[in-house]
Amino acid sequence: MMKNTFVLTALAAGAVTALSPRPACAEFAIHDGDRVVLLGDSITEQRLYTSYLEAYTLTRYPQWHLTFRNIGWGGDTAPGGLNRAQRDMLPLKPTFVTIDFGMNDHGYKAFQQDIFDNYVDKQTQLVTLLKAQPARVALLTPQPIEDKRPDPDKDVRNQSLRKMSDGLRDVANKQEVLFVDQFDPYMTVMLKARQADPNAVIGGGDAVHPGPAGHTVMACAILKGLGATAAVSSATLDAATSKVTAATGCQITHLQVSGGVVRFTRKDEALPLPVDPAAEAVTKLIPLLQDLSRYELKVTGLTAPKYQLLIDDQPSATFTAQELAQGCNLTLTAGPITAQARQVLALVVEKNNTFFNRWRSVQLFSLPDWAKNPAVEASRTQELARLDGAIAQIETKINAARLPQPHSFVLQPATP
Repeated sequence: MMKNTFVLTALAAGAVTALSPRPACAEFAIHDGDRVVLLGDSITEQRLYTSYLEAYTLTRYPQWHLTFRNIGWGGDTAPGGLNRAQRDMLPLKPTFVTIDFGMNDHGYKAFQQDIFDNYVDKQTQLVTLLKAQPARVALLTPQPIEDKRPDPDKDVRNQSLRKMSDGLRDVANKQEVLFVDQFDPYMTVMLKARQADPNAVIGGGDAVHPGPAGHTVMACAILKGLGATAAVSSATLDAATSKVTAATGCQITHLQVSGGVVRFTRKDEALPLPVDPAAEAVTKLIPLLQDLSRYELKVTGLTAPKYQLLIDDQPSATFTAQELAQGCNLTLTAGPITAQARQVLALVVEKNNTFFNRWRSVQLFSLPDWAKNPAVEASRTQELARLDGAIAQIETKINAARLPQPHSFVLQPATP
């Protein structure tokens, strides 16, 4: 992570800047300069949890140079992933790889020792292959199957997946690579939801392929397992004295308090986590914002009961004075800042869809022998180059979109 040293500087009245270094990220599994490859089955191929993981990293560390490539394949298993490693994975020259297999490996049946042994063996071989590159590895467990039943933990398929996950933990320990359990966190959320409604479905999608909400639960568990941190930035202001009392990960300038209205300019070092709008409701089930996106504003010394927050003159949210005194997380309510983060996510999705088309529809498109000829292969080469250019253009847009910008903040008494 690029390190900056900041000094707390007192400026003229009404213009105070307070800064401190962003928290060290040495424990986060993804590093500046990484080429991240995400290997897995159809759940990875959905390009949901993988896009959320990518968007978190890009927005939290906007100065890092990173590439992400998703090579999930529907119906795949650990043996299948090993068999196609030379074709699909190693040419990408990964420095960090996440591997998410197990759902198809267990055969959708009660636990069988021979299936388990093959799964453990092939996962071990995958890790050995990658470590020789060298590439760092994170082994991800599958998430549980989410059928509509009050006791998903008693489903023999989930009991089998739990044992497969335990075996994966042993592989990670023996091979000294990162292990990430998303099975237990997802199951915990499911069981909690079933207590209120025996037929509750948290993930959307189908029993095996969650929708955006389920993939958000998965991404939260995975990111925490990778060592992701919660802090985005925080600012504490005292309206009574017109002073910035603390700021971390952001600059606060041009602070003015007049007529009960608080005005200031804020520039952050990072953007808040872009939460998929289709999955926003899941933040009520899991501590996603608390654990992964603390984009905070705290204002003391306010006198009106409620305040409206405007960012760049756009109404963003309304808070009570007590809420502001305690501190508010603005991740979902920061108007143009929230919109900018979500634009990064939208561009990430566009890039991943374009790469998927390049890889599956062009690079791996197979013609029958009678149709093969040099002209067709020349057209393939031309189309690959065109798509590579399109991907590069989208990544340029992503790198521009993830850079934080200064924004004007206004807190004014809310009209009853």
